Amino acid sequence: MRTLISTAFISLDGVVEAPGGEAGYRNAGWTFKDIEFLPEAFEIKGREQQEASAMLLGRTSYEAFSPVWPGMEEFAEYKVMPKYVVSTTLKDDDLVSNWGDTTILRSLDEVAELKKTEGGPIIIHGSASLTRSLADADLIDRYHLLVFPVLLGAGKRLFSATDKDKQRLKLVEHAAYANGLQKNVFDVVR
Repeated sequence: MRTLISTAFISLDGVVEAPGGEAGYRNAGWTFKDIEFLPEAFEIKGREQQEASAMLLGRTSYEAFSPVWPGMEEFAEYKVMPKYVVSTTLKDDDLVSNWGDTTILRSLDEVAELKKTEGGPIIIHGSASLTRSLADADLIDRYHLLVFPVLLGAGKRLFSATDKDKQRLKLVEHAAYANGLQKNVFDVVR
């Protein structure tokens, strides 16, 4: 069984929307505005590329990342790894041709089947709506969270607001940095 890892830049109040500056959100770019950049706080991002064997994205994140990430040197290892996009509307003709093999999955059941295949961890970047659905379906195995010392109020959140049974997490790695960022890695306890 493959491990499904959700990785996110997240505000202290749980918002994950537009961390890099995507248009349409009033606090866009909140991850680097007024926060000192410390390379050691982002070490986990390089490690994720080394450890992941595939990437899973929702349609919206795919459409945001696919025009940019294939040409970025810091994401070179993602370029060659298989990608899976969960979407009921995306067509094969909508996929970019310069970002490696990409497969469209049409349902969470297909994600569950993908997890049963041989291979290493599957990393989910962005994709807040998809992550909430996957968590509600008990398909997420681990969270890699870089928590930023900001409160954003409104915005897309990583965690579901669905009324459900308590889900326990086990903290397996953590660090705090001089710029106020915190790294928290949690395994889902089953």
